[in-house]
Amino acid sequence: MDSALKNRIETLVASSPVFVFMKGSKLMPQCGFSNNVVQVLNALGVPYETFDVLSDPEIRQGIKDYADWPTIPQVYLKGEFLGGSDILIEMYNSGELRETMEVALAS
Repeated sequence: MDSALKNRIETLVASSPVFVFMKGSKLMPQCGFSNNVVQVLNALGVPYETFDVLSDPEIRQGIKDYADWPTIPQVYLKGEFLGGSDILIEMYNSGELRETMEVALAS
């Protein structure tokens, strides 16, 4: 991955404590997995920002390399890769996601 793309991704990730690379936007998710992440984050009531990977093929491929994670959506918390749709749903259902978010966002 070239440094310009890496810098773009790092700037996006740093722009919000909770950041999601997804297909579509939080108001109009374009796939079921992205919609699941939006629903979970909305249920928790945490503020978050999103980036529509469908609008930028370079970022769409770049984040897969950046996180070494093959699928979208990708959720970042305080700059760290948290997981995709399945991981977020598991964490939400166990209560771990609320706790993780509260601790991270309080600091």
